[in-house]
Amino acid sequence: MSSRISLDSATVFITGGAAGIGACTVRRLLAAGANVAVFDLTDAAAELGAHERLLALTGDVRDQAAVSAAVAATIARFGAVTVAIANAGITPPPGTIRQVDRALFDRVIDVNLHGVVNVIRATSDEIVRTGGHMSLICSGAAFTPGMGGAAYMISKAAVEQLGRALSIELSAVGASAGLVYFGVVDTGLAHATLDQDPLGRRMGERLPWPLSRRLSAEAAAAIVVRSVQRRSVRAIGGKSWYGYYWLRGLINPILEAQLIRDRSVHQLIRDLEARVP
Repeated sequence: MSSRISLDSATVFITGGAAGIGACTVRRLLAAGANVAVFDLTDAAAELGAHERLLALTGDVRDQAAVSAAVAATIARFGAVTVAIANAGITPPPGTIRQVDRALFDRVIDVNLHGVVNVIRATSDEIVRTGGHMSLICSGAAFTPGMGGAAYMISKAAVEQLGRALSIELSAVGASAGLVYFGVVDTGLAHATLDQDPLGRRMGERLPWPLSRRLSAEAAAAIVVRSVQRRSVRAIGGKSWYGYYWLRGLINPILEAQLIRDRSVHQLIRDLEARVP
């Protein structure tokens, strides 16, 4: 296994690549000379345009058979898969654990966690065969206390542990894996959850500086691509999150205690629960 991934000879399988961070990542990968297969619910070619090294595949990451078929189609087209990026994810509208619709809660877990597992299961043998790399897109929500979006936080915390285990296991068989953490990225998901939803906006306002600083989708994509090239075990998007990542064991108990006592947080939670789903 080489110490770096050369993108001009790589074939990348990426989920959720038709918009946001994923689409920006695909454009960067193509510019670097990689073959890219995009697996998404929508047609990536409609967003990204036609390209001789782009294979657009439609399907749902919750469907293991569909993901496996897409990986087989990628190998048939390009001959191999050397990099897999599990990027597909969804964010639910703000809501409490007690109030959120169970079907919506389950869908978030299915897409954000089980979808990642499906990608790993479908690509791992090929990644090991090629000595390649897997990148799992995670979030600062994996390790920050909060409210109003438990399904998302739970799913990303699980992906964090999944990525840690995967990086160790693949190291024994000549391949690598890593996690990429982001705070708030300026995408359609963030706009819908934190900007366009009045209660979501109130939640977003509670993020302290510098955690409230947003990263552009282009900057996030650059971090993803760089982490793949370096076979990074972890990469953190947004310098403001580095200190939090390393000191979370000290910071979180203090922050949790503050949130539990904060009357404005109590009112926000009551307002969330009063809203008709």
